[in-house]
Amino acid sequence: MIIVQITDLHIGQANADTYGVDIRHNFLMVLGELKTLDPDYIVITGDLCYEYGELEIYRWIKSKMDNLKIPYLVIPGNHDDSAMMREVFEIEYTQEEDEIFFAKRLGKQRALFLDSSQASMSDIQLKWLKRQLKQSADEPLLIFTHYPPMKAGVPFMDTKHSYKESSELLEILEEYPSNIYLFCGHYHIDRLLSQKKLHVQISPSIICQIDSYSKEFKIDHYKAGYRVIELSKESLITSLHYLEGKMLA
Repeated sequence: MIIVQITDLHIGQANADTYGVDIRHNFLMVLGELKTLDPDYIVITGDLCYEYGELEIYRWIKSKMDNLKIPYLVIPGNHDDSAMMREVFEIEYTQEEDEIFFAKRLGKQRALFLDSSQASMSDIQLKWLKRQLKQSADEPLLIFTHYPPMKAGVPFMDTKHSYKESSELLEILEEYPSNIYLFCGHYHIDRLLSQKKLHVQISPSIICQIDSYSKEFKIDHYKAGYRVIELSKESLITSLHYLEGKMLA
């Protein structure tokens, strides 16, 4: 079983600045690689749009994803509009009108998809999460969401753009007796964080990666990154892949 996670596309209109990056080219370049790889699933973990959700952009992304003929799932980030995503991607698997969260088996592997796009989760979603964790407590669990549930040692993001209620979410996740492998984005950097049996892997973005030491926003490099997750009965292996990003002329 091979799952590819892509995150933080930040695709804008043709005249959008997007930090000087030809982000549509980057996205299509990554999709070209994924077509060759032919994974079992692609998971997009939020921030599909550059600044805010736009129907035209969601429709464009959907058309490109559909053309791949590879099963894919999407969840929102803080630059997305959940209602628009539900409409365009014909999302019927979600639980609530204002959030997109659901459980699904990817092959034999149980996975949860959480909506952290508001840097928090509703009481309804958290209660649902508790129920789901009780149902699958005897097996390792995959979780996909946008925000990492804890700070990651990246000064700019930790100070200004971190998850708001980490202690509550971490308390719920840490009660799970088996390993949880949580994949997220948002930070525009790659990081591996482990706390008890919770293993958080922050994946790089498609648009650019930020400086991991700066207290202010600073771009480190313009490579486009994505993560490959290889699952078997005995193991979980992940690898990061980077492609040279293209700048606007």
